[in-house]
Amino acid sequence: MKQAVLYVGHGSRVKEAQDKAISFMRSCMPLVEADIQEICFLELTDPSIEEGFEVCVKKGATHIAIVPLLLLTAMHAKSDIPVEIEKVKKRFPQVKVTYGRPIGVNQEVTKAVVARIEEAGYRGERARILLIGRGSSDPDVKRDVFGIADDVRSILPRAEVLPCFITACEPNYRDVLVQLTADDHTPVYIVPYLLFTGILMKEIESEADQARERLQDVRVCRYIGFHPHVKAAYMERVQETILNKEDAFHFQGEGHASSPS
Repeated sequence: MKQAVLYVGHGSRVKEAQDKAISFMRSCMPLVEADIQEICFLELTDPSIEEGFEVCVKKGATHIAIVPLLLLTAMHAKSDIPVEIEKVKKRFPQVKVTYGRPIGVNQEVTKAVVARIEEAGYRGERARILLIGRGSSDPDVKRDVFGIADDVRSILPRAEVLPCFITACEPNYRDVLVQLTADDHTPVYIVPYLLFTGILMKEIESEADQARERLQDVRVCRYIGFHPHVKAAYMERVQETILNKEDAFHFQGEGHASSPS
């Protein structure tokens, strides 16, 4: 048996985002016991999933654990990546493939959210916290963000945690911001729940500036990015995919949706 791990990033046209993703995935490799470790991307960036898989096979892999680097459970994880895996797997039927879960709802990412809020000055006071996800038509994205918001509430019981989204599902963060009232000078913390930002961060900053015309204290936290707790959460996903206890992560083809508890 020769075990490989294939790390799958989303991909980006922005070189800085590409470089950060590659650097992060490379930083995970020394923590993983596997004969072969390769990086690939779903779209926009080379190498592709097919190319990454081929490299693993050429290096002698008999087992490949494929782990998506995605914060939330959505169509990329459920459909787009499995379709690409299935295409290349048909050419190498002898190779056993396991497929991991996105990071999803996880205590480590909850700790990352709390750390970003504390970096912005939170010290346990009454506050309103907007947890902003990217959004998707997939209901599991909403489920994940609301689940993380529940976990943040359990750690910060004096805070009102308001999950919301940039696009594609409700509530939209702009609407939530507009509805906030000047409530006894209660501070507002905005947490972008994103691995990468770019123009999205500029949009959030602009909306925050408008909100500051009505609200005394609005603070935009750093986006979650590759915080050490995010790395810990991702490493959990990598390890469980390699171990494949009770065959829970066996790749099931194009319709695969990893959801073991």
